[in-house]
Amino acid sequence: MMRRLFLICVPFLWLIVLFLVPFAIVVKISLSDIALAIPPYIPTFDPAGGLAALRQFLTQLDFENFVFLTRDDLYWRAFVSSFQIAALATAISLLVGYPIAYGMAQAPQHWRLTLMMIVILPFWTSFLIRVYAWIGILSQEGYLNQFLLWTGLIDQPLAMLNTSFAVYIGIVYTYLPFMVLPIYAALERLDGSLTEAAEDLGCTRVSAFWLVTVPLSLPGVIAGCFLVFIPALGEFVIPSLLGGSDTLMIGKVLWEEFFSNRDWPVASAVAVILLLLLIVPIVLFQRNQQHQRELDQ
Repeated sequence: MMRRLFLICVPFLWLIVLFLVPFAIVVKISLSDIALAIPPYIPTFDPAGGLAALRQFLTQLDFENFVFLTRDDLYWRAFVSSFQIAALATAISLLVGYPIAYGMAQAPQHWRLTLMMIVILPFWTSFLIRVYAWIGILSQEGYLNQFLLWTGLIDQPLAMLNTSFAVYIGIVYTYLPFMVLPIYAALERLDGSLTEAAEDLGCTRVSAFWLVTVPLSLPGVIAGCFLVFIPALGEFVIPSLLGGSDTLMIGKVLWEEFFSNRDWPVASAVAVILLLLLIVPIVLFQRNQQHQRELDQ
């Protein structure tokens, strides 16, 4: 009994210390007011004041920052733009990642581990360095423009850096392994005799793929889409380094509020709303994983 209780308490303690407590602090700051002080918000609670200080502290908290977010269209436009960019980047990742995963699953057994290592290999390099590398590739003097000029496909360099195109390239490149690996895991477990039976019953290879392989790989597709969409929604580094002034994402707005404007209360309110919006896909992802585990059992 004690051993089971210990095993249960460890993950709950981890969540309390590293998620609930920081989230409670962010919520508290979101209900505060900006101030020229250290920390840059008021009120602050002094435990030495006892219950009287706690009551006074609670009465000074308000929801003005959340009301402000509804009045300024910058923030809801940033949320909408982030959802659009994350959704489109997820769709592109699926279109690129599914054929890669399918090719890996159809490869000979002795090649599969090597192919998986190639997919995972970019994670051995710093995320920031990989994003910086795309600056050298997409800039007007970069390798891609030089290659296109050399082939004669263009007669002057293209403006690819500091555009939404560069942001999509960065997100798809960065999170593509998160799409490929779950789909590959689903495809690799499929019984090949199912597609053979479908072909024996009159299906062509293409129709057998759409009627048998794709439906059975949907759990991996769903997992991959969630693993790409959730981090892409709050992405900050990629739009900051590869995007331009027209690229509006909530992660970039959040960073500017915290570090440029020093408006911690408004930035915390934005972070709280972003986390609440992310709870929906996170819960759906967990339910999909639980359903998949039940099917495997």
